[in-house]
Amino acid sequence: MKDIFLLDMDDTLLDFARAEEENLRRTFLRTGIDFSEKLHERYHEINDGLWRKLERGELTRERLKSLRFELLFSEFQIPADPMDAAKIYYSNFPSICFPFDGAREFLEELSKRGRIYLVTNGGTDIQRSHISLADFGRFLTDVFISEEVGADKPSEEYVRYVAAHIEDFQRERALYVGDSFSSDAPCAERLHVDFIPFRPRLPSRPQYHEILSRL
Repeated sequence: MKDIFLLDMDDTLLDFARAEEENLRRTFLRTGIDFSEKLHERYHEINDGLWRKLERGELTRERLKSLRFELLFSEFQIPADPMDAAKIYYSNFPSICFPFDGAREFLEELSKRGRIYLVTNGGTDIQRSHISLADFGRFLTDVFISEEVGADKPSEEYVRYVAAHIEDFQRERALYVGDSFSSDAPCAERLHVDFIPFRPRLPSRPQYHEILSRL
């Protein structure tokens, strides 16, 4: 029986890609840069690559915030200050939140079946704000944000912290749901718990109701 649920948040419960695009539009507007899909796509590629480095311990969170804009502006020869853009982008994000359709209902049903823990690599200010805006908090037993934990998912330090801070943690009772095969899947593996990949933009992804049917 599964009654300990570990859930990623971005691109599992929240549409992170949509929030990222909206934030980039707002940031570029304030810095006088013309937004384009080409710029957005390249930013996403750069950002995704840097997050993979963060997950491997090759980059710090603070360096990531500005480096993604430094690389983007350099590549496209954009005459704007990447540090200013990074500050604007980060300050925008707490107010930009788009829950996936059915996410709240999914959490509500899971909360009837057991305890829910969010496991996320996001920044504290952003993730705490998003939990509030999305009205997720009432369903959660606890939240493990890497910035608060002091280690990034899926590091051994992060995994040990999560396991140690879940009361009566029993691996066979736990289920992990997340979108990332570079952070969520290895995190579940290190916890020795079952993992269900949630890939929101793949036609074959399991829907929330399908995940519930497996419990």
